[in-house]
Amino acid sequence: MPARRLPAPPAPPVAATPMVFARVITVAYERNGQSPSRALKQAQITPSRLQQPDAHITARQMEVLSGAAMQELDDEALGAFSRKLPWGSYGMLARASLSAPDLGVALKRWCRHHGLLADDIRLRLVTTGHDDNKVAAITIEECTDLGRHGEAARAFCLVHVLRNIHGLACWYIASRIPLQGARFPFAAPPHADAYGLMFPGPLQFDAAQAEIRFDARYLALPLRRDEKALTQMLQRALPLTVLQYRRDRLLVQQVRQVLAAHPDQAHNASGVAALLNISTRTLHRQLKEESASLQALKDEVRFERAKDLLNRSDKPVKQVAAAAGFRNEKSFIRAFRQWSGVPPTEFRAIDPARVIHEAT
Repeated sequence: MPARRLPAPPAPPVAATPMVFARVITVAYERNGQSPSRALKQAQITPSRLQQPDAHITARQMEVLSGAAMQELDDEALGAFSRKLPWGSYGMLARASLSAPDLGVALKRWCRHHGLLADDIRLRLVTTGHDDNKVAAITIEECTDLGRHGEAARAFCLVHVLRNIHGLACWYIASRIPLQGARFPFAAPPHADAYGLMFPGPLQFDAAQAEIRFDARYLALPLRRDEKALTQMLQRALPLTVLQYRRDRLLVQQVRQVLAAHPDQAHNASGVAALLNISTRTLHRQLKEESASLQALKDEVRFERAKDLLNRSDKPVKQVAAAAGFRNEKSFIRAFRQWSGVPPTEFRAIDPARVIHEAT
């Protein structure tokens, strides 16, 4: 009888958070005339390990240390601002935005209300671009010298605020919000590799100000949380800053955009997945969660492309078929008849609006 294979042990947690952030917290204790020993013990960080310049800790250790410090110092900003943010401040901000109709309104409220608690920074939500290429950015304007306690403290403050609001935004809509970039107004630190884990996407240091950027279409998504969910979340809110949501509620729109913009590269699932920087398996799973399929989206995009060419150009049907992604004219005519109820030539000759109405 063959020996029973035991399951592999779980992988140990990755220590990727730079120890310098833990040291920033201990300095906040010292400025407040308190000892960080209890919090360090809870986080299992020894004094000798704390002083190692290139050391790292796990996300769980950072969560434990930050949570203990926020309560013991009664300051959720961990000494970053000129006045404390008492324990419960960020929960109050989250609650004040919970009734917003969509994410954009919620984030604007959060940024405005944050300024009522701490005037050391000014947070803004801005959008640039147009149509499907709009980009949203959450920016931080430094109104006081955040580096008065050292550049490490300044960096930790900016990272802490951006991670907080990004995590909360994802939680509000129960969706992953991929970042299109993050910028920081200081030189790349020795632990710059950790920033790539905290802010996946293009990174820029020595920028004019701190900010994160993402697809502005997320701003139109409705909030999916209620008071009960908020109460449960606040019992352990800090993991929001490290939680990577699997589901992306904009995936269907993103797939449509990729299919329309890159027909040559997006002719199959692997090509679409590569353009979206996700695995093929993830692509199919998330589409299924959204009650969609890649083939249906491809047909939708090809149909729209074909209608546009038939209405706006005099190209022969054979050329329209090729431009819409079909290998031959016969298969295109058959598919177009299924979509609209009429062949392409007849579609050109009559009112397209009436054809679509009758087909649906």
